[in-house]
Amino acid sequence: MKDKRKSSIGFSYAWNGIKEIAKTEHNFRIHLVATILTTVAGFTFRLSNVEWAIIVLTIGLVLMAEVMNSAIEKMIDYLKPEIHPSAKIIKDIAAGAVLITAVIAFIVALIIFLPKLDSIF
Repeated sequence: MKDKRKSSIGFSYAWNGIKEIAKTEHNFRIHLVATILTTVAGFTFRLSNVEWAIIVLTIGLVLMAEVMNSAIEKMIDYLKPEIHPSAKIIKDIAAGAVLITAVIAFIVALIIFLPKLDSIF
């Protein structure tokens, strides 16, 4: 019984983290809007199971990168509240990871959705 309680407590901590990032991080909310738009487009164009799997994995990677970036930024702000060149580099590298995943997600979207748009026009 204790293990079940531990896992539900861990889940509540994780859910609190997701709610916190959604409330405080503008870029995370932008990615959520992109997620909704992509999902609507996926249903509109009747994606195959494989296409859905690729889209879902890609969305997950982008959201995960954004969460990790925010966690790194908050940790650096906590550990080194004053401006420091090394802290800036750490934050820039974490932001770069988000940019890489967002660009890859855009390319994946083009690969999946452009042929479907092309068949309409």
